[in-house]
Amino acid sequence: MTDPIEANRRTWGLIAEDHYNTYKAQLAQKESLLSEVQKQELGDIRGKSLIHLQCNTGADTVSLARMGATVTGVDLVPENIHYARKLAADFGIDDARFIESNVLEIMNVHHETYDIVYTTEGVLCWLPDLSLWARNVRALMKEDGYLYLLDSHPFFMMWDEEKLPELEVRYPYFLKPADEDGWIGGYASEPKEGVNYSWMYTMGEIITALSAVGLHIEWLHEFDWLYYRLGDNMVKQADGQWLMPEHKDKLPYTFSLKATVR
Repeated sequence: MTDPIEANRRTWGLIAEDHYNTYKAQLAQKESLLSEVQKQELGDIRGKSLIHLQCNTGADTVSLARMGATVTGVDLVPENIHYARKLAADFGIDDARFIESNVLEIMNVHHETYDIVYTTEGVLCWLPDLSLWARNVRALMKEDGYLYLLDSHPFFMMWDEEKLPELEVRYPYFLKPADEDGWIGGYASEPKEGVNYSWMYTMGEIITALSAVGLHIEWLHEFDWLYYRLGDNMVKQADGQWLMPEHKDKLPYTFSLKATVR
């Protein structure tokens, strides 16, 4: 029987070098790859300790370090960690640390706590156990720390991406079995063949998982744009986000939240 986590580990490794090359070129041109929304919501992070969960090849980790945080990145994929370390070295981020670990197991191998636990842009769908994820998040937080999460809105995740802006449910909102796909990549690399698995969550499950470990949701914001281009019908806005014009001000595509210890 295929282990979904191991399959994801192998498949994401196929595009790690491509991601490194793409993000290195972008970071050479821009100080930060974080959106203006993220910068505004995070605020001043100078001098803060920050752990970046599911850091991929470290592009946002480098961006956060350039904003003044002391950063630690965590990722499941050994190739991602290799290139994250290389990317940080390329841009002189000498104090960045990177840990190869499943984020559902990080509290078993890493026992430091942080001012900020940061995880964004295509993260929750790769986790088979949201309650366990929340427990790991809480274990990494200082008592006066917080979680910052930005991801695709669960309502948006229902639709058949190949038919947008027409709305046809492809991934039922309450779907529980893992969804199997045969391709990976497309936003920072050419798509490559590789079996991978993802999971669907409701907004209620996300909030409940965090609440169950004693976290308080300070705010939850919802947006009508996406942080990557999904098909030819999307239009890039001045702030770099991607909008489906037919759905402007109508449907949520992205959400963000801040959670603190009660």
